[in-house]
Amino acid sequence: MTRRLMTIGMVPALLWLLSGCSDQGTPPPKPATTGEAQTITGSSKAIHPPPAVQARLRSEPAALRAVPTLITAPGEVALDLKQVAKITSRIGGQVERIHVQLGDRVKKGQALVAIGSLQLDQLIEEYLVGKAQADVAENSFRRTEKLRADDIVTERKLIEDKGLYLETQARYQHIRERLSNMGISTDDLKQGPHEKSHLYTLTAPIAGTVVIQNAVRGQGVGPGDELFEIVDTSRVWVFANLPIEQARQFKEGDSGTITPKGGEAIVAPLTYLSPVADETTRTIRVRFEVANLQGQLKPREYVEVALGWSGAPVITVPMTAITTIDKTRGLFLDTADGYTFVPVDAGREGGGWVEIRRGVKEGDRIVTDGVFDLKNVLLKEHIGSGE
Repeated sequence: MTRRLMTIGMVPALLWLLSGCSDQGTPPPKPATTGEAQTITGSSKAIHPPPAVQARLRSEPAALRAVPTLITAPGEVALDLKQVAKITSRIGGQVERIHVQLGDRVKKGQALVAIGSLQLDQLIEEYLVGKAQADVAENSFRRTEKLRADDIVTERKLIEDKGLYLETQARYQHIRERLSNMGISTDDLKQGPHEKSHLYTLTAPIAGTVVIQNAVRGQGVGPGDELFEIVDTSRVWVFANLPIEQARQFKEGDSGTITPKGGEAIVAPLTYLSPVADETTRTIRVRFEVANLQGQLKPREYVEVALGWSGAPVITVPMTAITTIDKTRGLFLDTADGYTFVPVDAGREGGGWVEIRRGVKEGDRIVTDGVFDLKNVLLKEHIGSGE
């Protein structure tokens, strides 16, 4: 009796142990794999936004366009060398008068400095004597010509007078050219100031601003001494260096944009591309000629240079059409079934357009306005579906 009761009492215990062993042997449920879990961007399900959102949507077809590419590079403003003049003395002497000073605006032909020179005195004396001798020799030769025509003088006399005339004319012409090379014309000598004061006056060869002054009253000067420098900054140069592959995209006559720090952008023509690459940087030096009438560009300041070009036509969409969902860049297609988010492979960007390499074909209607609203609708539907 006692043994039967013990056997009956052991049965529930054995059943409980067997149940525990059975639970340990059952494998746990497997989690869903990445491929089984559907993401927002992986779904091609069309969405149907409410009327209020649809009223804000705008779409247009993807089309072939040339995407402008913009290149920027640091640049430096420089003086236009055609607008620079160095004023040097061509004769030795002493500064007698200073007519301008550093910073003055001068006009072309304006007097800058007057130099007293013994050498100039001698040249003027030679000029006056030579001119008088040439005039006398010419008159004598013309008179002899008439007398020889009447057979009053011999042929030898005519030849002698002609030789003397040619000799004095050559000497006079040489002295006149020496004075002319120093900026002194025969008209100046006729007016008399050089005969009276014997001052050698240097004048401005261009209009501009005096930026260097090396002359003071009483200073001795020699031939070649630089006394003034005048610059005209109404037109300046801007230089930049471009990589060779970028420089190949441009030619002389193309337009660039010059932007100084804190200033307004200026459009200027490209006037020079170096035919030789820089030996150290392997870049091409380019130059722009910039109108600078207001003086906003200062020589030796740094600026930003921008150049643009367009390549072959490619499928493009407006930049406003591109958005990012779930770390995937794409856009919304406007189809007969609704609006579908499509991942794309975007390329170059420029001018408000972006190249689409893959994901869209020409003619597909792309949502360009209201993309943010569609994105919100898609995210809400995804959250509501519990995916």
